[in-house]
Amino acid sequence: MKANKVIALIPARGGSKRVPDKNIRPLAGHPLLAYAVRAAVDSGIFSEVMLSTDSEKYAEIGKHYGATVPFLRPAAFAGDASPDIEWIEHALGYFRSQGKEFDCFSILRPTSPFRLPETIQRAWKEFSAAGEIDSLRAVEKCKQHPGKMWVVRNTKMYPLLPFTLNNQPWHSNQTQFLPEVFIQNASLEIAYSRVIYKGRTISGEVVVPFFTEGHEGFDINRPEDWKSAEELVASGEVRLTKISIEPF
Repeated sequence: MKANKVIALIPARGGSKRVPDKNIRPLAGHPLLAYAVRAAVDSGIFSEVMLSTDSEKYAEIGKHYGATVPFLRPAAFAGDASPDIEWIEHALGYFRSQGKEFDCFSILRPTSPFRLPETIQRAWKEFSAAGEIDSLRAVEKCKQHPGKMWVVRNTKMYPLLPFTLNNQPWHSNQTQFLPEVFIQNASLEIAYSRVIYKGRTISGEVVVPFFTEGHEGFDINRPEDWKSAEELVASGEVRLTKISIEPF
C-alpha cells in the first residue's frame, strides 16, 4: 500500500466544557493540538494531515504547525454529541468530490500529547501486516477489571458482565484469575476508508488491537489530567514530539 493513500484526521472542535479550550492550551510552550499535527507529519506515513475544526482560530494554529484545513467543520457535525462518523464521512466526502481518494484514514486526537511519530509508525506497521482486517485501534489494559463492576437499577445491583469462571460469577473470583480486559484509549485509530463508504462505521467489524506503551495512550479530558500531563513533562517521565517551529 502506498503511503500517499493515507490521511491523518485530527479532530479539534472549538471550546471545551471541562478544560476550556484544551485543544489549544499551551503544554511545554506549544498548543496541545500542535503535538498531534507534528507527530503525524514527522511520522512520514501520511500524504495529508488535516485538522478538522469549526474554529477559525484553531484552523490558523493548525496551519501554523503544518496541517491543512480545507474547510471549517459544519456546525451540524461539531456539537457535543456529534458522533465521529459524521465529521469523518463529511471530510472524506469532501476530498472525494475534489477527486482525491484515500485508501485509509487515521484519527489522531490532540488530547493524547505523548503519542510520538514512532508510535504512529509502529501502529502503521502492525496495521499493514495484519491481513484481512477493517481497522486497528489503540488499547491498554484496564486498571479496574469490569468483571467487578455493577449496574445499579433502583435499589438493586446487577453485574455489568454476567460471565462465569469455574461455575462462579466473575465478580466472585479473584481478579488475577479473570481474563485480561483492555480498554480503548484516544491515542490513535487506523481504518480502511471502505468502512465509511460501505458500512458507515469508523471501525468496521474486524478490529485488531494496538497495545500502547507507557504514556502513549494518556488522554487529557479533565482538569486533573492536565495537571498530571504538566507534571509528567516537568519530571522528564515522558517525551513530547519535538517541535522546531516557533510557538504560535
